[in-house]
Amino acid sequence: MKHTLLLLLFSATVFSQKTTETFVSTKLGESREITIGLPASYEKNPNKQYPILILLDGDYLFDPFFGALNYGAYWDDLPETIIVGISQNKNQERIEDTNYDDFNGVPAKKGASFFEFVGGELLPYIEKKYRVAPFRIIAGHDTTAGYLNFYLYKENPVFNAYISLSPELAPEMEVRIPENLAKLKKPVFYYQSSGEGDLKEVKEDIKTLDTNIKQLTNPMLNYKYDEFKGASHYSTVLYSIPNALYQFFDCYKPISMAEFTEKIAILPSGYTKYLTDKYDGIEKILGFKVPIRATDFKAIEAAILKNKAYQELDDLSQIAKKNYPKSMLADYELGLMFEKLGDTKKAAKAYQKASQLSEIGDLTKNMMLEKFDEMQSLTPKKK
Repeated sequence: MKHTLLLLLFSATVFSQKTTETFVSTKLGESREITIGLPASYEKNPNKQYPILILLDGDYLFDPFFGALNYGAYWDDLPETIIVGISQNKNQERIEDTNYDDFNGVPAKKGASFFEFVGGELLPYIEKKYRVAPFRIIAGHDTTAGYLNFYLYKENPVFNAYISLSPELAPEMEVRIPENLAKLKKPVFYYQSSGEGDLKEVKEDIKTLDTNIKQLTNPMLNYKYDEFKGASHYSTVLYSIPNALYQFFDCYKPISMAEFTEKIAILPSGYTKYLTDKYDGIEKILGFKVPIRATDFKAIEAAILKNKAYQELDDLSQIAKKNYPKSMLADYELGLMFEKLGDTKKAAKAYQKASQLSEIGDLTKNMMLEKFDEMQSLTPKKK
């Protein structure tokens, strides 16, 4: 029993990768507690980079975001992400942190210092210490949600994605945010939400902002607004988090049954191109490279077989060789092509070679040897 308990505690520690440290800020002139959540695979993958999420109101937003991201990563629907939560509620620091000038509507006093702390101190520190991909997200709730929009006022925004949960907007934000979003020259993701139970004046500003953003035609902007019926100002957060994350990382998801049926299987040709375009798109949009999943190879293979475009299995084999050079996948696809084209001799040779390489997905050595024997039995014997 003691050994079992020890194992459970050890496993939980390895999985969580959650630490809290004190950050001494020269910009703020004080120390601030930050909580860092590292992905479970961080130590196992020394060459892998991860998106970063900066959480304002990290005291209470960290755990719900951490849980949602871990759950999504478990199913490979969301990428593993480094989370950094900033403590702002121990002594109500968030009030001064989000200070702005009522006249010109930009950060002032401690608010100006906090702005520089996040962009000029905290981000560089995290990106130097950890393997961070060039995809940065910032999130906040009510006051801090409104405040995070100030980063959009910069000509070259430091963040790629913004999660604004029931924001309390600063003066003129409902006009200034769309003006800046209209000028975007690089992709930006923007999500905002409100609940039916939010204050009337808060909802009015949010809806005005929503109306103004929806009039934009900038292809660089990926925008979504949710208004949750029956949700309070606080429960809106739990409704919003998965919606925001799945909006931002929609392109990251593996090929689903719907995608296969509605987009891939109906193609007259170009199945392998669809696969490479999908993963090139992930890298272009999110800024980090994702290895092509073995399950996505199988999906493209299924589309090729369904449409009898057997020659494309050769292209799929070349892509597999590049992505999984030590596995049997490339030779298996080649063997499958020769089998479907009726060249059992070449098929047998490819399956035999595959049997000597590493297994991957549902492809096993026994399966390759069985295919080899089958092809051998179908190959005409020399007289």
